[in-house]
Amino acid sequence: MDKITLGSAAILGMQFNWLGTAFYIGYILFEYPQNLALQRFPVGKWISINIFVWAIALACHAACKNFHQLFVVRMLLGVCEGSNTAGFLIIGSMFYTRTEQTLRVGYWSMMLGMAQIISGFISFGTLHIHTSWFEPWQWLMVITAIMTMILAILFWFLFPDSPTNAWFLTPDERVKAVQRIKACLLTQENQTGVENKHFKKEQMIEALTDPKTWLFALLAALCNVPASLLNQQSLIVVSFGFNYLQTTLLSCIPGVIQILTIFTAVRLATRRPNSRAYVGAIYFVPGLLGLLLVNLLPWSNRVSGFPVPAFILALSWLNSVTAGHTKKVVTNATVLSAYCIGSAAGPLMWKAQYKPRNHIPWAVIGMCDIACPVLLFVIRAILVRENRIRDAESVFDVDEYVIERITEDGKRVKVKIDKEFLDLTDRQNRDFRYIL
Repeated sequence: MDKITLGSAAILGMQFNWLGTAFYIGYILFEYPQNLALQRFPVGKWISINIFVWAIALACHAACKNFHQLFVVRMLLGVCEGSNTAGFLIIGSMFYTRTEQTLRVGYWSMMLGMAQIISGFISFGTLHIHTSWFEPWQWLMVITAIMTMILAILFWFLFPDSPTNAWFLTPDERVKAVQRIKACLLTQENQTGVENKHFKKEQMIEALTDPKTWLFALLAALCNVPASLLNQQSLIVVSFGFNYLQTTLLSCIPGVIQILTIFTAVRLATRRPNSRAYVGAIYFVPGLLGLLLVNLLPWSNRVSGFPVPAFILALSWLNSVTAGHTKKVVTNATVLSAYCIGSAAGPLMWKAQYKPRNHIPWAVIGMCDIACPVLLFVIRAILVRENRIRDAESVFDVDEYVIERITEDGKRVKVKIDKEFLDLTDRQNRDFRYIL
């Protein structure tokens, strides 16, 4: 919800300008350091620290007196945001199988729509606060900062770092949670590996040389150029002739649509095996239709675009086709950095000379919405080809490997270990099959 306060604050009197881009500049600059920290430190605690700093930065918005101060605090919000999505993806892979991850990523992504609804009502309420020392947008920042601070405290005490220390599981259930993922590893249901705190250079190199990493990155960038609508939607609705009170309430409607589209998309993707690319592509059709209506109908007809859940499906898909803890961390950082590039570039399209119809920004969004389904099908074709190559390879049924360890007294001993706990990447583990 903190991210979309900018769009709400814009109609409440806050200077808009480059502030949408500032958030993603901070995000991209610290995305790799954030992912490395997530590997080194307890995930839940690190996320809670970032949320705490986030709350402070959000509260500081209300004290800012000029654009430069606002730019700095927006960047700081982006720095903290870098831990959230990557952290949730890592936690999700520890608790859930690859099939389950699609639904879980979808469920927590639906909360972005819920945030739009809540933010709309809070913005509506702040417009009724009349004080001489605080503008409505400043009240919005203070209220959401307090909510975020409470969330940071709850995260510290309640959000688990892994199944092994989940407070809501009994010791026996914690063992079963790990064994469940292990069983899925053995049946090729998961095979995405377990948490490993050691950074492996060879996995980093593999992540950066894997074509699918960069295809997913390009998809993330193009999917999120249209995401600039998230901050622009309030200003677009105002341009339709609605007053500020009406606009704050109407901003709730895209949130409802986003919840419904993400929910139906992830449900379809999980109910129909190997359908992620098809489902993602289908959901671009309503978006393109909305785009055409915005540009071709008379200006007196008030319509807007349609959010698409392809990026959410791509995130869960990426997490399911990448194995090896370090590789997963580096891949997530690369794709989320690309997401930042697209999100940072998006707000720069909306220039004064394009108003009121904004045909140029809408044309760019249209090109992105056409390119993204093509990328989904290219990724799918590459993964299908790789699965066929592996199916044709000779099978060496080796479930246990021998590794050498040094005991406390300095002796070298050989220990048998199951393959699924070797932290192999998807390339190294030839039994790994990519879900589609």
